[in-house]
Amino acid sequence: MTLKLTINGQERELAVPPQTPLLNVLRNDLALNGPKYGCGLGECGACSVLIDGMAARTCVLPVSAAVGHNVTTLDGLAQNGQLDPVQQAFIDAQAAQCGYCLNGMIITIRGLLNHNAQPTAEQIRAALEHNLCRCGTHVEILQAAERAVVINAVALEETPYE
Repeated sequence: MTLKLTINGQERELAVPPQTPLLNVLRNDLALNGPKYGCGLGECGACSVLIDGMAARTCVLPVSAAVGHNVTTLDGLAQNGQLDPVQQAFIDAQAAQCGYCLNGMIITIRGLLNHNAQPTAEQIRAALEHNLCRCGTHVEILQAAERAVVINAVALEETPYE
């Protein structure tokens, strides 16, 4: 069966079984290595992507569920050679140790900012509650998330309305 997907703004046609986990298709068929295999149960967040702007766990999502939706991976967040404000904030805050959880953390914060441009610290913590970091960089991750709110607000102000 051929499925048509929109991944990082590009139309892709793939001959894969519809129940294949989206994570497997992204990593194995499309060589997009932002989403990571973590727990395989949808509990750690390492495999997250944006689907129509909302964070989703791809290890438990069949590829067929992505048909007709816009899927954005960490690999597709940067636009026109510029990092997404969330990516930049994580660099600025040096919010990484091993880096394995960063995909999920960045995607989750981007999803939050897509629907709430000015989240409180409590809302940020609630959004990240089910993302796991085994290295213990939670303090830096929270600092990066709060910085992302500021950088994102500046980016929104600079974007001309069409």
